[in-house]
Amino acid sequence: MKHLKILFADDDLRYAMILKRFLEAEGYEVFYAGNGRIALEQYPEVKPDLVLLDINMPEVNGYEVARQIRERDRHVLIFFLTDRSDKKDRLEGFKVRANDYLSKPFYPEELIARIQERFGDVEDTVDKEVYQLGYTTFDYTNNELRTQANKVMITSRQAEILRMLIKNKSSVVSRKQLLEQVWGDASYANSLALNVQITYLRKALKGDSSVKIESVMKKGYVLRG
Repeated sequence: MKHLKILFADDDLRYAMILKRFLEAEGYEVFYAGNGRIALEQYPEVKPDLVLLDINMPEVNGYEVARQIRERDRHVLIFFLTDRSDKKDRLEGFKVRANDYLSKPFYPEELIARIQERFGDVEDTVDKEVYQLGYTTFDYTNNELRTQANKVMITSRQAEILRMLIKNKSSVVSRKQLLEQVWGDASYANSLALNVQITYLRKALKGDSSVKIESVMKKGYVLRG
């Protein structure tokens, strides 16, 4: 198994330090956050392979942490470790697209077994999807744009938009196509959101003058480069 980085957020310091030592004994690199806000602040710097979240945390709860992380990264694994074991709590956990849910108390060996099982599956099945645009490399798998000297992380939604434009390069992709594919419907609110996401993508690509997202009046967008 590859070297794994784990971001672990739990406000119970004593419990967290015990579990952290078990994980480190298995060779994992563990970064501890005492609450949800700290976890979100650490996430971009740590770039973990796995996020372990308690649900009841001060400032930002585990569900909200998972939701915000999923907006940035659809591939990182997220496990909830919590004493909330009701059916509705589990359903809420999976609604924010968590990968697993362990009810406290549990044996550390159970968590380690689940990590090994999950990462075995991930390493075997996930292939990178990479595109070249002018002087820019777009790693769709990791939501990453890389030019000669810069690396920019984009959101999953922005990655979906850019992928559609790439697959129809030099052809107009209608707003309706983008809205239905990326948001699921072409509502007015989603149409406004599309405008914002296109603006962010243009900023992310500004380091490469050979690549442009052009607006086609009353039709949609076309990618040049």
